[in-house]
Amino acid sequence: MAARTEVLHLYRRSLKLALDWAVHRYLWRGQAVYIRSLFEANKHITQPRQQRALIDQTEEILNRWKHPDPYKPPTAPGGSKHERNLPVPSTEPPPEMHL
Repeated sequence: MAARTEVLHLYRRSLKLALDWAVHRYLWRGQAVYIRSLFEANKHITQPRQQRALIDQTEEILNRWKHPDPYKPPTAPGGSKHERNLPVPSTEPPPEMHL
């Protein structure tokens, strides 16, 4: 039962990590389907040693692909105020207009 819970946590982390790298939600959806297929391909494994090896391998892959600046929802503490990968708007006042 512990392996099942750990795999579910890994699956969720994988989806969140893919969301950090995807610019748009429709691009993320294709990645999510691919991630699901990878987890589904190994769901028949019942041997604890094989399960542990796959879990450790997945942990290693997730740590290697960790995003350096993960996206945070705007409502989260320290969250982004703008859509991801857009330049920060200028905070300088507009230039003077001479009429």
